[in-house]
Amino acid sequence: MPPWNPRIEEMPIDELQRLQFKLLKSQIYRLYSFNEFYKRRMKEHGVHPDDIRTLGDLAKLPFMYKSDLRDGYPDRIFTAERSELVRYHVSSGTTGKPTVVGYTERDIANWSESLARAFSSCGLGRGDVVQVSYGYGLFTGGLGAHYGAERLGATVLPTSVGNTERQVELMQDLHVTAIACTPSYLLHIAEVAEKMGVSIRNDTDLRMGFLGAEAWSEQMRTRIQDWLGIRAYDIYGTSELSGPMFTECSEQKGIHVWGDLALLEVVDPATGEVLEPGEEGELTVTMLQKEALPMVRYRTGDLTAIDTDPCTCGRTHPRIGRIRGRVDDMLIIRGINVFPSQVEHTLLGIPDVGKHFQIVVDRKGALDSMLVRVEVSEEAFSDKIPDLMEIKRKVEHRLRSSLNVSVEVELVEPGSLPRFEGKSRKVIDRRSL
Repeated sequence: MPPWNPRIEEMPIDELQRLQFKLLKSQIYRLYSFNEFYKRRMKEHGVHPDDIRTLGDLAKLPFMYKSDLRDGYPDRIFTAERSELVRYHVSSGTTGKPTVVGYTERDIANWSESLARAFSSCGLGRGDVVQVSYGYGLFTGGLGAHYGAERLGATVLPTSVGNTERQVELMQDLHVTAIACTPSYLLHIAEVAEKMGVSIRNDTDLRMGFLGAEAWSEQMRTRIQDWLGIRAYDIYGTSELSGPMFTECSEQKGIHVWGDLALLEVVDPATGEVLEPGEEGELTVTMLQKEALPMVRYRTGDLTAIDTDPCTCGRTHPRIGRIRGRVDDMLIIRGINVFPSQVEHTLLGIPDVGKHFQIVVDRKGALDSMLVRVEVSEEAFSDKIPDLMEIKRKVEHRLRSSLNVSVEVELVEPGSLPRFEGKSRKVIDRRSL
């Protein structure tokens, strides 16, 4: 697909790296001069902006953590003056104070530009109608996708979440061609549509989806594309970085991260050592042009790898692989690391089970136990106990082989597990209750 901004998106790699260094140097000097948090942190680590002489010197700078943002609540880490801010977003968080993110006018413009490039790389443009079914308000997903699509010249249908039957009707009546939402909510929309007698594949003009805000697997992508007849693209971002900012292109071989906006590292989660391209670790991001809430070496907690090879689409910017999980989402079951995405990947390869599951982790005496509740598919559901027991044994065997840990499986009726309009909550860890 043709680039939205050819000069930037197809910039030769050596030229892009020179631009990145210029932006990095400017940002570090600005923070050292005007941001007390970063100045103090740099002094504590014995580093000065003059020490940054190459892009490789980025590793000399200290990391920034989610806890720093909570400790700086609400705006003690901001660099922009309050009068320069045009918007706030607030992340929900799980513990402690939420994270408040401020935006200048330029921050909003760069956010919209980033998504305009991203959506364009998938073939979205003028004449398309984009149904934005992420939440609006304090959550960044809805407004981020909204502004990016409008910047590109597409028409936006701001449905947010909920009132799903009405969303299906509008999708048909307004000839929606693209949707932005969580993969879980898209599955829910499709299920509701079928109950209404509507086939997303045959009765709508939907042809692409921008899906994110929760981990989902390549198997889930295949299931969505085969079932709904669309192209499903991975979208990435966090509220701290601005919100959803980057997507895959039409090649679907990794998420393009625009190097003039963000500088990437992948580090060993335990040691902080910078890893080579292709090695999986924790994604760490430095925002090169962010004004209100700059982020330098921010540990996102997301596990992925960087691919620095130019994409066959012609864009030269680095890509990250699908997010395999989060450092803090990792479950340790009897000494074995388990990610919900691994469970999803395994289950979606078994035709006898449905698309929804729930993990329940508990402790019986001194030992951890893991229960996976999974819906039986409509086709395989039966009142014959031997048939169900055979499916149960098959699922337990597949999960044990994939996860290297014993798993108990509970089969439940189709449609009986909770559905979520926002981020799905697939794990209940009773050990921490």
